Amino acid sequence: MDGSLDFTIGLSDGVAWPWPIAVYLFLAGISGGALIIALAIRFFKGQTENTPLYKAATLISFITISLGMLCLVLDLSNPLFFWRILVFYNLNSVMSIGVLALLLYIPITVILCLYAFEEEIRRSGPSFLVGIIEALKPLRGKVEALAFVLAIAVCAYTGFLISALIRFPLINTAVLPALFVASGLSAGAASAKLIAVKYFGEELHSKDMHTLHGAEWPIMAAEVLFIAMIAIALAGGNAAGQYAFQAFTTGVWSSVFWIGVVAVGFLGPIIVNFGLGRDFAQSSKALYMSCLFAISGMMCLRLFILYAGQTYGI
Repeated sequence: MDGSLDFTIGLSDGVAWPWPIAVYLFLAGISGGALIIALAIRFFKGQTENTPLYKAATLISFITISLGMLCLVLDLSNPLFFWRILVFYNLNSVMSIGVLALLLYIPITVILCLYAFEEEIRRSGPSFLVGIIEALKPLRGKVEALAFVLAIAVCAYTGFLISALIRFPLINTAVLPALFVASGLSAGAASAKLIAVKYFGEELHSKDMHTLHGAEWPIMAAEVLFIAMIAIALAGGNAAGQYAFQAFTTGVWSSVFWIGVVAVGFLGPIIVNFGLGRDFAQSSKALYMSCLFAISGMMCLRLFILYAGQTYGI
Protein backbone atom coordinates (compact mmCIF):
# COMPACT_ATOMS: atom_id res chain seq x y z
CA MET A 1 0.00 0.00 0.00
CA ASP A 2 1.63 3.25 -1.17
CA GLY A 3 -0.91 5.65 0.37
CA SER A 4 -1.95 7.11 -2.99
CA LEU A 5 -5.55 7.97 -3.82
CA ASP A 6 -7.22 7.94 -7.26
CA PHE A 7 -9.61 10.85 -7.81
CA THR A 8 -10.00 10.47 -11.58
CA ILE A 9 -12.70 7.81 -11.35
CA GLY A 10 -16.28 9.04 -11.69
CA LEU A 11 -15.73 12.46 -13.30
CA SER A 12 -13.10 12.11 -15.98
CA ASP A 13 -10.55 9.38 -16.53
CA GLY A 14 -7.00 9.96 -17.62
CA VAL A 15 -6.51 13.55 -16.45
CA ALA A 16 -3.29 14.51 -14.70
CA TRP A 17 -4.98 16.96 -12.31
CA PRO A 18 -8.39 15.65 -11.15
CA TRP A 19 -11.28 17.27 -9.30
CA PRO A 20 -9.58 17.87 -5.91
CA ILE A 21 -7.34 20.36 -7.72
CA ALA A 22 -10.41 22.11 -9.14
CA VAL A 23 -11.90 22.28 -5.63
CA TYR A 24 -8.59 23.63 -4.30
CA LEU A 25 -8.52 26.30 -7.02
CA PHE A 26 -12.11 27.20 -6.12
CA LEU A 27 -11.50 27.42 -2.36
CA ALA A 28 -8.19 29.27 -2.67
CA GLY A 29 -9.83 31.78 -5.01
CA ILE A 30 -12.64 32.44 -2.53
CA SER A 31 -10.15 32.76 0.34
CA GLY A 32 -7.96 35.30 -1.42
CA GLY A 33 -10.85 37.14 -3.05
CA ALA A 34 -12.83 37.60 0.18
CA LEU A 35 -9.76 38.92 1.99
CA ILE A 36 -8.77 41.28 -0.83
CA ILE A 37 -12.25 42.79 -0.94
CA ALA A 38 -12.59 43.23 2.84
CA LEU A 39 -9.11 44.71 3.29
CA ALA A 40 -9.49 47.00 0.26
CA ILE A 41 -12.68 48.46 1.77
CA ARG A 42 -10.98 48.74 5.16
CA PHE A 43 -7.98 50.60 3.72
CA PHE A 44 -10.03 52.79 1.37
CA LYS A 45 -12.49 53.88 4.06
CA GLY A 46 -9.95 54.05 6.88
CA GLN A 47 -11.98 51.67 9.02
CA THR A 48 -10.67 50.74 12.46
CA GLU A 49 -13.64 48.77 13.81
CA ASN A 50 -14.23 45.07 13.18
CA THR A 51 -17.16 45.28 10.79
CA PRO A 52 -19.45 42.32 9.99
CA LEU A 53 -17.91 42.18 6.53
CA TYR A 54 -14.38 42.06 7.96
CA LYS A 55 -15.36 39.27 10.35
CA ALA A 56 -17.02 37.28 7.60
CA ALA A 57 -14.11 37.69 5.18
CA THR A 58 -11.39 36.74 7.65
CA LEU A 59 -13.32 33.66 8.79
CA ILE A 60 -14.03 32.61 5.21
CA SER A 61 -10.42 33.13 4.18
CA PHE A 62 -9.12 30.86 6.93
CA ILE A 63 -11.71 28.09 6.52
CA THR A 64 -11.57 27.90 2.72
CA ILE A 65 -7.78 27.95 2.43
CA SER A 66 -7.56 25.23 5.11
CA LEU A 67 -10.05 23.03 3.23
CA GLY A 68 -8.28 23.81 -0.02
CA MET A 69 -4.95 22.67 1.39
CA LEU A 70 -6.61 19.45 2.53
CA CYS A 71 -7.68 18.82 -1.08
CA LEU A 72 -4.18 19.60 -2.30
CA VAL A 73 -2.60 17.19 0.19
CA LEU A 74 -5.07 14.39 -0.62
CA ASP A 75 -4.21 14.72 -4.32
CA LEU A 76 -0.51 14.08 -3.69
CA SER A 77 0.84 10.70 -4.78
CA ASN A 78 1.64 9.98 -1.14
CA PRO A 79 -0.53 12.20 1.09
CA LEU A 80 1.14 10.96 4.27
CA PHE A 81 4.41 12.48 3.10
CA PHE A 82 2.99 15.95 2.39
CA TRP A 83 5.54 17.42 4.82
CA ARG A 84 8.26 16.95 2.22
CA ILE A 85 6.95 19.87 0.15
CA LEU A 86 7.36 22.03 3.27
CA VAL A 87 11.02 21.07 3.63
CA PHE A 88 12.41 20.75 0.10
CA TYR A 89 12.10 23.77 -2.19
CA ASN A 90 12.94 24.52 -5.80
CA LEU A 91 12.59 28.24 -6.41
CA ASN A 92 12.41 27.58 -10.15
CA SER A 93 9.14 25.74 -9.52
CA VAL A 94 5.83 27.61 -9.44
CA MET A 95 4.50 25.09 -6.95
CA SER A 96 7.38 25.64 -4.51
CA ILE A 97 6.93 29.41 -4.67
CA GLY A 98 3.21 28.92 -4.07
CA VAL A 99 3.87 26.70 -1.07
CA LEU A 100 6.09 29.41 0.43
CA ALA A 101 3.33 31.99 -0.07
CA LEU A 102 0.77 29.67 1.52
CA LEU A 103 3.03 29.01 4.50
CA LEU A 104 2.87 32.74 5.24
CA TYR A 105 -0.73 33.27 4.18
CA ILE A 106 -2.40 30.56 6.29
CA PRO A 107 -1.06 31.69 9.70
CA ILE A 108 -1.80 35.30 8.77
CA THR A 109 -5.46 34.39 8.18
CA VAL A 110 -5.46 32.97 11.71
CA ILE A 111 -4.03 36.23 13.06
CA LEU A 112 -6.65 38.25 11.17
CA CYS A 113 -9.37 36.09 12.72
CA LEU A 114 -7.96 36.93 16.15
CA TYR A 115 -8.10 40.64 15.30
CA ALA A 116 -11.61 40.36 13.86
CA PHE A 117 -13.08 38.47 16.80
CA GLU A 118 -11.19 40.29 19.55
CA GLU A 119 -14.34 41.35 21.39
CA GLU A 120 -15.79 37.83 21.36
CA ILE A 121 -12.48 36.33 22.50
CA ARG A 122 -12.14 38.84 25.35
CA ARG A 123 -15.68 38.11 26.42
CA SER A 124 -15.59 34.31 26.47
CA GLY A 125 -12.38 33.01 24.90
CA PRO A 126 -9.26 31.46 26.46
CA SER A 127 -6.96 33.91 28.25
CA PHE A 128 -3.90 32.88 26.23
CA LEU A 129 -5.62 34.10 23.06
CA VAL A 130 -6.16 37.50 24.67
CA GLY A 131 -2.43 37.61 25.41
CA ILE A 132 -1.62 36.79 21.78
CA ILE A 133 -3.95 39.54 20.56
CA GLU A 134 -2.33 42.08 22.87
CA ALA A 135 1.13 41.08 21.66
CA LEU A 136 0.12 41.36 17.99
CA LYS A 137 -1.92 44.57 18.25
CA PRO A 138 0.95 46.97 17.46
CA LEU A 139 1.60 45.03 14.23
CA ARG A 140 -1.98 45.05 12.97
CA GLY A 141 -1.48 47.56 10.15
CA LYS A 142 1.59 45.78 8.82
CA VAL A 143 -0.03 42.35 9.13
CA GLU A 144 -3.09 43.50 7.20
CA ALA A 145 -0.93 45.06 4.47
CA LEU A 146 1.05 41.82 4.14
CA ALA A 147 -2.18 39.81 4.13
CA PHE A 148 -3.50 41.96 1.26
CA VAL A 149 -0.40 41.28 -0.85
CA LEU A 150 -0.41 37.57 -0.05
CA ALA A 151 -4.14 37.27 -0.82
CA ILE A 152 -3.50 38.66 -4.31
CA ALA A 153 -0.56 36.26 -4.66
CA VAL A 154 -2.70 33.28 -3.64
CA CYS A 155 -5.42 34.17 -6.17
CA ALA A 156 -2.89 34.70 -8.96
CA TYR A 157 -0.84 31.66 -7.96
CA THR A 158 -3.75 29.33 -8.64
CA GLY A 159 -3.67 30.58 -12.23
CA PHE A 160 0.11 30.46 -12.58
CA LEU A 161 0.14 26.93 -11.15
CA ILE A 162 -1.89 25.35 -13.94
CA SER A 163 -0.86 27.76 -16.73
CA ALA A 164 2.55 26.07 -16.57
CA LEU A 165 0.99 23.01 -18.31
CA ILE A 166 2.37 23.80 -21.76
CA ARG A 167 0.65 20.90 -23.56
CA PHE A 168 -2.79 22.43 -22.99
CA PRO A 169 -3.45 25.65 -25.00
CA LEU A 170 -6.64 26.52 -23.06
CA ILE A 171 -4.67 26.51 -19.82
CA ASN A 172 -1.24 27.65 -21.03
CA THR A 173 -2.04 31.37 -21.29
CA ALA A 174 -0.77 34.45 -19.47
CA VAL A 175 -4.37 35.65 -19.11
CA LEU A 176 -5.28 32.82 -16.75
CA PRO A 177 -3.83 34.33 -13.53
CA ALA A 178 -5.73 37.57 -14.20
CA LEU A 179 -8.94 35.61 -14.82
CA PHE A 180 -8.46 33.68 -11.59
CA VAL A 181 -7.90 36.90 -9.62
CA ALA A 182 -11.07 38.45 -11.08
CA SER A 183 -13.20 35.34 -10.51
CA GLY A 184 -11.76 34.98 -7.00
CA LEU A 185 -12.77 38.56 -6.23
CA SER A 186 -16.28 37.91 -7.55
CA ALA A 187 -16.87 34.70 -5.60
CA GLY A 188 -14.99 35.99 -2.53
CA ALA A 189 -17.12 39.13 -2.40
CA ALA A 190 -20.29 37.07 -2.82
CA SER A 191 -19.25 34.69 -0.02
CA ALA A 192 -18.33 37.54 2.32
CA LYS A 193 -21.64 39.35 1.67
CA LEU A 194 -23.67 36.21 2.23
CA ILE A 195 -21.98 35.26 5.50
CA ALA A 196 -21.87 38.86 6.79
CA VAL A 197 -25.63 39.27 6.34
CA LYS A 198 -26.61 35.76 7.42
CA TYR A 199 -24.46 35.36 10.52
CA PHE A 200 -22.93 38.70 11.55
CA GLY A 201 -25.85 41.08 11.32
CA GLU A 202 -24.73 43.14 8.33
CA GLU A 203 -27.53 45.31 7.00
CA LEU A 204 -28.63 44.63 3.44
CA HIS A 205 -28.16 48.25 2.42
CA SER A 206 -25.19 49.28 4.55
CA LYS A 207 -22.37 51.39 3.11
CA ASP A 208 -20.07 48.37 2.82
CA MET A 209 -22.74 46.37 1.01
CA HIS A 210 -23.38 49.31 -1.32
CA THR A 211 -19.66 49.48 -2.10
CA LEU A 212 -19.52 45.77 -2.85
CA HIS A 213 -22.63 45.93 -4.99
CA GLY A 214 -21.05 48.67 -7.08
CA ALA A 215 -17.78 46.78 -7.47
CA GLU A 216 -19.20 43.42 -8.51
CA TRP A 217 -20.26 44.55 -11.98
CA PRO A 218 -16.83 45.86 -13.10
CA ILE A 219 -15.30 42.66 -11.71
CA MET A 220 -17.77 40.56 -13.70
CA ALA A 221 -17.01 42.61 -16.82
CA ALA A 222 -13.30 41.90 -16.30
CA GLU A 223 -14.03 38.16 -16.05
CA VAL A 224 -15.99 38.25 -19.31
CA LEU A 225 -13.18 40.19 -20.99
CA PHE A 226 -10.48 37.73 -19.88
CA ILE A 227 -12.55 34.71 -20.99
CA ALA A 228 -13.17 36.38 -24.36
CA MET A 229 -9.44 37.05 -24.75
CA ILE A 230 -8.66 33.37 -24.15
CA ALA A 231 -11.37 32.16 -26.56
CA ILE A 232 -10.44 34.61 -29.33
CA ALA A 233 -6.74 33.80 -29.02
CA LEU A 234 -7.51 30.08 -29.35
CA ALA A 235 -9.92 30.50 -32.28
CA GLY A 236 -7.44 32.61 -34.22
CA GLY A 237 -4.36 30.60 -33.26
CA ASN A 238 -2.61 27.56 -34.65
CA ALA A 239 -4.09 24.10 -35.09
CA ALA A 240 -3.59 23.21 -31.43
CA GLY A 241 -5.35 26.38 -30.33
CA GLN A 242 -8.26 25.83 -32.70
CA TYR A 243 -8.61 22.28 -31.40
CA ALA A 244 -8.67 23.59 -27.82
CA PHE A 245 -11.33 26.14 -28.84
CA GLN A 246 -13.71 23.20 -29.32
CA ALA A 247 -13.99 23.12 -25.52
CA PHE A 248 -16.32 26.13 -25.88
CA THR A 249 -18.49 24.56 -28.59
CA THR A 250 -18.69 20.79 -28.22
CA GLY A 251 -18.90 18.11 -25.56
CA VAL A 252 -19.91 18.03 -21.93
CA TRP A 253 -17.49 20.76 -20.88
CA SER A 254 -19.02 23.26 -23.28
CA SER A 255 -22.30 22.63 -21.43
CA VAL A 256 -20.55 23.28 -18.14
CA PHE A 257 -19.26 26.56 -19.58
CA TRP A 258 -22.46 27.86 -21.17
CA ILE A 259 -24.86 26.66 -18.48
CA GLY A 260 -22.69 26.85 -15.35
CA VAL A 261 -20.40 29.78 -16.09
CA VAL A 262 -22.43 31.96 -18.45
CA ALA A 263 -26.08 31.24 -17.56
CA VAL A 264 -25.67 30.70 -13.81
CA GLY A 265 -22.52 32.67 -12.97
CA PHE A 266 -23.02 35.72 -15.21
CA LEU A 267 -26.66 35.95 -16.30
CA GLY A 268 -28.08 34.71 -12.98
CA PRO A 269 -26.96 37.71 -10.90
CA ILE A 270 -27.94 40.11 -13.71
CA ILE A 271 -31.47 38.70 -13.91
CA VAL A 272 -31.87 38.71 -10.13
CA ASN A 273 -30.72 42.31 -9.80
CA PHE A 274 -32.28 43.85 -12.91
CA GLY A 275 -34.88 41.51 -14.34
CA LEU A 276 -37.23 40.70 -11.47
CA GLY A 277 -38.20 44.16 -10.28
CA ARG A 278 -36.63 46.74 -7.99
CA ASP A 279 -38.40 45.52 -4.85
CA PHE A 280 -37.17 41.96 -5.32
CA ALA A 281 -33.64 43.14 -6.14
CA GLN A 282 -33.44 44.88 -2.76
CA SER A 283 -34.62 41.85 -0.78
CA SER A 284 -32.54 39.38 1.19
CA LYS A 285 -33.72 36.58 -1.10
CA ALA A 286 -32.19 38.40 -4.07
CA LEU A 287 -28.91 38.79 -2.19
CA TYR A 288 -28.69 35.09 -1.36
CA MET A 289 -29.62 34.03 -4.88
CA SER A 290 -27.16 36.41 -6.51
CA CYS A 291 -24.34 35.32 -4.20
CA LEU A 292 -25.01 31.61 -4.74
CA PHE A 293 -25.13 32.13 -8.51
CA ALA A 294 -21.76 33.91 -8.45
CA ILE A 295 -20.14 31.24 -6.27
CA SER A 296 -21.56 28.37 -8.35
CA GLY A 297 -20.44 30.03 -11.57
CA MET A 298 -16.91 30.38 -10.23
CA MET A 299 -16.78 26.67 -9.34
CA CYS A 300 -17.98 25.78 -12.84
CA LEU A 301 -15.32 28.06 -14.32
CA ARG A 302 -12.57 26.28 -12.37
CA LEU A 303 -13.90 22.86 -13.45
CA PHE A 304 -14.16 23.98 -17.08
CA ILE A 305 -10.64 25.44 -17.20
CA LEU A 306 -9.02 22.45 -15.53
CA TYR A 307 -10.91 19.59 -17.17
CA ALA A 308 -11.63 21.04 -20.62
CA GLY A 309 -8.07 22.34 -20.72
CA GLN A 310 -6.66 18.86 -20.14
CA THR A 311 -9.24 17.15 -22.39
CA TYR A 312 -8.43 19.35 -25.40
CA GLY A 313 -4.66 19.18 -25.11
CA ILE A 314 -2.02 18.25 -27.66
